[in-house]
Amino acid sequence: MENTRATTRPALWLMFSIALVALNLRPSMAAVGPLLSAIREDIPLSFSLASLLTLLPVMAMGLAMFFGLRVSERLGEQRTVVLSLLIIGMATVSRLFLDSVAELILSAILAGIGIALIQALMPVLIKSRFSDHVALCMGLYVTSIMGGAAMGASFAPLVMESTGSWRMGLAIWAVLAVLALLFWRSQSTGMPTLDSRAPGKGSFFANSRAWLLAIFFGLGTASYTCVLAWLAPYYVEKGWSEQHAGLLLGFLTAMEVLSGLLTPFIANRSRDRRVVLMVLLALIIAGFCGLILSPQHLSLMWPCLLGLGIGGLFPMSLIVSLDHLDNPLRAGGLTAFVQGIGYLIASLSPLLAGIIRDRLGSFEWAWWSLTAVMALMMLMVLRFNPRHFSRHIH
Repeated sequence: MENTRATTRPALWLMFSIALVALNLRPSMAAVGPLLSAIREDIPLSFSLASLLTLLPVMAMGLAMFFGLRVSERLGEQRTVVLSLLIIGMATVSRLFLDSVAELILSAILAGIGIALIQALMPVLIKSRFSDHVALCMGLYVTSIMGGAAMGASFAPLVMESTGSWRMGLAIWAVLAVLALLFWRSQSTGMPTLDSRAPGKGSFFANSRAWLLAIFFGLGTASYTCVLAWLAPYYVEKGWSEQHAGLLLGFLTAMEVLSGLLTPFIANRSRDRRVVLMVLLALIIAGFCGLILSPQHLSLMWPCLLGLGIGGLFPMSLIVSLDHLDNPLRAGGLTAFVQGIGYLIASLSPLLAGIIRDRLGSFEWAWWSLTAVMALMMLMVLRFNPRHFSRHIH
């Protein structure tokens, strides 16, 4: 009994620390949308240029994924997370002193690099340390990411209102990085060490299944990044205040948190994830249709459906990737590839939506485009039969 407690307590502490670290991975992006009108009053920004505040950190995340695991092999898991949190914290607090578009964009890129280093490492760590509960632990990890987004979207306008500064609304989230650093450092003795000699080498660039998984992840994340960037500005244009639009985005991300917790738990009953994925995509399609056809009526319904769909799709995309391989480092390499390519795809979504808004004067066509993408993803889901996984990736 004592031995069970001794092994369980460090594992729970590690999972709690991972969740706290994950809270830092979205506020730097999620806080921008609700404050965008205030930022544009102070710093001249077109919608296309404003999209770079989401596009560039997501693109940086994608590019950094390709060397994230090598950094963790060189520095070790402990120091990699510490370095990443320092980068995120410094990039976030620097926004107190911003005076130009270039400085704002640079802070977003730096935050994206720090985020990517953590996101490349965590699936490997979870697969290695929690091999019997990968779906549940990935769900908790991704739910924490969504929780950070909910906090950023909901409270940034409140911070701006109470301090009179949008810069404070963006910079206050550095406090989360400090908190995560303290907890992460305190459990260093319980950190597992990953075996870098495991068969984790070998490129996935020539593997068609790896590309299918990456495109699937990228298209699903495109809906997340576009909603994160433009849902609040969309409702501000409909006459809502920044605070109410931010709370609406916060409500959507709260639904993502709920779905991120429940969906992996439900999906854990079967290794065939296709039915769950289909339901999630159907929820997203219904949410986008509601945003387009009736944004002012049942205005909580559409963010609810979008949040439930997007919140479950994100962890499930990574879980399906992890399902393909048993070796933790090899599976981690696959998820790094999937996220790397996927984030590069997803990074274009806010820019394209911003261009559509500048050219056509409305976000509706962006929502229609994403609806079509979700329908395409339903066809891709049919390929994810777990009985055939071993044929595609070794």
